[in-house]
Amino acid sequence: MSETDINSQIARFVSDLRSVSTFADLPEGELIWLAQHMDEVSFRAGEVYGRPGDPIEHLVVIAEGEVQFERPEKPGSPVITASAGQITGLLPFSRLTNFTGIGRAVLSTRMLRLHKQNFPELMQKYPELAQRLVGVMSDRIRDIARLENQRDKLISLGKLSAGLAHELNNPAAAARRAAQNLMGAMNNVRAASKHLMVHSFSDEQREAALQFELKATERASARSEAPADPLEVSDREEQITSWLEGHNVSKPWEIAPVLAEVGLNADELDSLVAAIGPDVVGHVVRRVAALITVFSIIKEIDNSTRRITDLVTAIKRYSYMDQAPLQEVDLHEDLENTLKIFGHRLKKGVTVNRQYDPQLPRVCAYGGELNQVWTNLIDNAIDAMDGNGELLLHTAHDPDGVSVEIGDNGPGVPVNIQSQIFDPFFTTKKVGEGTGLGLDTVARIVRKHHGRITLKSKPGDTRFRVWIPFDQPRPQNNSQEGSNNE
Repeated sequence: MSETDINSQIARFVSDLRSVSTFADLPEGELIWLAQHMDEVSFRAGEVYGRPGDPIEHLVVIAEGEVQFERPEKPGSPVITASAGQITGLLPFSRLTNFTGIGRAVLSTRMLRLHKQNFPELMQKYPELAQRLVGVMSDRIRDIARLENQRDKLISLGKLSAGLAHELNNPAAAARRAAQNLMGAMNNVRAASKHLMVHSFSDEQREAALQFELKATERASARSEAPADPLEVSDREEQITSWLEGHNVSKPWEIAPVLAEVGLNADELDSLVAAIGPDVVGHVVRRVAALITVFSIIKEIDNSTRRITDLVTAIKRYSYMDQAPLQEVDLHEDLENTLKIFGHRLKKGVTVNRQYDPQLPRVCAYGGELNQVWTNLIDNAIDAMDGNGELLLHTAHDPDGVSVEIGDNGPGVPVNIQSQIFDPFFTTKKVGEGTGLGLDTVARIVRKHHGRITLKSKPGDTRFRVWIPFDQPRPQNNSQEGSNNE
């Protein structure tokens, strides 16, 4: 390249650098030095300029175009983008050594590059420029942390949403199914009533039939959620079936199970026959069986909708919706609300061992944020046990604060990485399964509460212990500093 060409290139590079805010007001001499030590590379739209494992050796200034950095496990999903006028690549004091993802040109792109071998001279000759580049690196780290933190929150939100949807689906489906069954049961009541209307009843017979009906439906309404002894119910059903057959009641197998479930027996049926006579007893018991079914279905709908209401209430309390951010919270209630959200995962093989301090006082906290701590720790514990094991929830208090331990009997955290477990971006999960920000987020929230978190782990016993003081220091308004305080 001739001297004229070199001078033309340097002038062009200087013009490109002038368009970058970091370099815009630098003295001409510094810009010329940078231009003299830089080279130029170009990439077509879609072309890959870096793959996982490739060395990172240059400070890069995007002169034209746009590039993006993608995760290797999710090609096409950009994590970071840089366009014309921005600085990327290696920076002074950065510990980057290799690409951890895929660097790709989004548009036709031209880059100016400064090799890392020039960094020592740059920092010695132009310390102000070096300081600016360190500031760029700090901004980049902050932006990456913010993006990853948002991504981690979205992942957590996705898990919570999926869990809540799963939990809501079961009672909603049960309520819908019960409502459909209710129509059939009402048709059976109507048919039985129609048959009874052709008979003439004395006042005594009508009263006896009504009392029998009331007794049966009251039992249906008051029936416990706990299942009855199946052997006892089976014996009673067999006895009632024989009784119905003996009294020429058609299709006794349809109504015997219903009557047996509410505890009716042959003696009570004999009393009914004695009061109303054998001619209409079949229609009476069939109507009673239909009404028992109606009451049972209504109770099922009530239970299902109550479950939905409980879940909605739990998520509102979990998020502290429409409540002040800093308030006194009941940690036991918060832990239970968090467990409700994980209900579908706990049912698959996780038992919860609650060791709650019955005298645990309330604690002043940012309730919604503190629940993120319990969510992350419980989620990690379930993952560690592969969805099958014992989840420990232990609470206690001392004169200054309260502690919550969340543990599991999984394989444990290896000793050699326990000191890194709360570091940003550190994760023990497989590629694509974790961002490494879950426990970092937990630690930051605990620090925000002026508390502390510790880990003790060995195979079969891993415990995260969170300690929170009773009272949180509140910001003090200083009249001299005014709005400078936040």
